[in-house]
This record gives sequence, structure tokens and C-alpha cells, in this order.
Amino acid sequence: MTDTRILKAAKLLVEHSTKVKKGDKVIISGLPESIPLIKEVYRLCIKKGAFVTVKLSVPGLSHIFFKEAQKHQLEYYPKLSEEEAKQTDVYISIDGEYNTREMTNIDPKKMALVSKIRNPISKIIMSKRWVGFDYPTNALAQDAGMSLEEYEDFVYGSISPDPKLMQKKLNKLRDVVNKTKKVRLVGKDTDLTFTINGMIARAEYCTHNVPDGEVFTAPNKYSVEGKIRFTYPAIRAGNEVENIYLEFKKGKVVKATADKNEKFLISMLDMDKGSRYLGELGLGMNPKITKFTKNLLFDEKIGGTIHLALGMAYPECIEKNKKNGNDSALHWDIVKDFRKEGGEVYFDDKVVMKNGKWLIKF
Repeated sequence: MTDTRILKAAKLLVEHSTKVKKGDKVIISGLPESIPLIKEVYRLCIKKGAFVTVKLSVPGLSHIFFKEAQKHQLEYYPKLSEEEAKQTDVYISIDGEYNTREMTNIDPKKMALVSKIRNPISKIIMSKRWVGFDYPTNALAQDAGMSLEEYEDFVYGSISPDPKLMQKKLNKLRDVVNKTKKVRLVGKDTDLTFTINGMIARAEYCTHNVPDGEVFTAPNKYSVEGKIRFTYPAIRAGNEVENIYLEFKKGKVVKATADKNEKFLISMLDMDKGSRYLGELGLGMNPKITKFTKNLLFDEKIGGTIHLALGMAYPECIEKNKKNGNDSALHWDIVKDFRKEGGEVYFDDKVVMKNGKWLIKF
């Protein structure tokens, strides 16, 4: 018998997040570990009258490609994939990692090159109805320091029973952010300021990723000044970059250090012209996520944290102020935890968060 939590997750992804309807062309992608949820999402999409394609990735193929591919293969732009993206209405990604460190020893320059070349396709996909969910697997449970059963409880327990209830709280913070012109972050090795006036704040309640619990916007590209040290490692393609410290001048990262995998950090910063600028300020608001698990989908929503993304700004945040938004093939979130390190978040010179606790009444 199918776990009722899987049935509820499938219903959320299809009916709330992407609002699949009759005639929609839907692509469901994932790994073999996530088949139980893929099947239920597929079932619901078929019942809705959609045209559905399932793309099941074979574990290990990405490693083979980046290890063996020649220069012309790395630089190849798949026009067929571009056309498919244009013709698709809905993307539902259900990841189920079997090995979170598969790409650790791959040359980061190769991955950066492919990301840069295929970025136009990513932009097309992001203009559609899309959602991402990480199916609980042993690999993710191990990273989180939990048994599989504990991790399943954590994953499904982090999803609000009723997204509309979470939406009210998030909308209150979103409205406050939309009235704010300047943000200042103060804490351990941190004093960073930037402006967000002219940008648009968005509330994430299971629209593009599940679980919910985030308000995000974009800094004005050239306004970022100061320094910041992040609490948690940033993880990308199996590379764990620890104790990241960044200094900004006129919006650009002019100094970057890390205790582990610093070379990888620099290679990501040098991906393209926009990768040394910020594209996002995110505010974690999910009260059920309290522990860092090395899975950004959850970690960026820890209550009492903020995260900044190097690289691309989401189009929906800069649609009224495109000239000050950032464009890049990179979008890499890094989390700072004000609960553990203390410090303050200021909106227009007024303290709104202190030591990880919001001073705004919700």
C-alpha cells in the first residue's frame, strides 16, 4: 500500500504547485530512487488529462559525461532540448539522490562551461510552471545525520498541512520587504549593506519548491558593499565549501576565501560576468525546519536564517527593474544562521531580526 504521505505530496505538486490541467504538456523527471512518488504524480497528471513524459535519469551518467566528454561535446548546445522546453507547459522535478558526492572529483571548470552554454534552456524552463522536490533517500538521510525513517519524517513533516496558512505569514513579511529600500546584515565577520528598492519580493509557499517557508527578493546589482562570513558550507555538485568569507565592492565579490574547496568557490565565481554579483536575498521562515541537513531545499528555509545567492536573480523579482538585476548561469545559495552566531538584520536602519528571532509581529 502506498504511503499516504507520498499521495499527499503528489497531490500538492500537481494541484497546488503546478496546477496541471487538461491538455498540458508535462515533463516529470527524477531518479530511480524517487519512483514511488513519480508514479503517483504521473497518475494524477494522467487523470487531469495532461500529456505526460517521464524522464528517468540513470545514476552515474553525469559522472561519465564530465569525465570522458571531449571539448566539442562540452560546448555542444542541444537545440532539441531547447525546442522541447519551448513546447512544455509544466516541469515537475523529483530528485532522489543515490550518491550526493558523485561529482566531487570532476573538474569544476567543465561543469561551469556546460552550465553557461545551456543556460538559455534553463531560462526557458524557469519561465514555465515548475516545481522541485527531493524524495527522501538513504544518501540524503546520511548527509543529514539521520536514519531513513527519521529523514522521511523530517521531509514530510516540513511541508505545511495547508499552504494557505503559511501563505498568510509569508505574505506579511513579503509586504514588509516590498516597502524596504535598504538592508543591512550585521554579525560575526559580517557587515553587509545593499538596496532592494525597485525590486519585487516574493513569498514561496510550495509554488516552485517544496517544502515552503521563504520570502525572497533581489539586491540592486551594484549596491552591495561590505563583508559576510557564512555559517554553513555551500554544497554544489558534491563539493562542500566550508567557512566561506566574501567581501563586496560596488556589488562585486573582490575577495573570497574558504577553509575547504576554495578553488572550487573561485571557479564558480569566475563562471561568467554575473557570477561575482548577488542575485537573491532569501529569508527562512519554516518553523519545522530547525536543523542544517546539507540539502539546500530545506536549509534555506530554516527559521532564523538568511541566504544570499551568487549569480542569477529570479526574473519575477526584477521584472520592474531589469537594469539593476543580475544575470548569470550561476545561482548558488549560501546560508547564514543568526540563531547560532547572533547578530541583526536591519530594514531601513531598523532592527527586524535579532539573534535569529523576528521582531515583526506576524
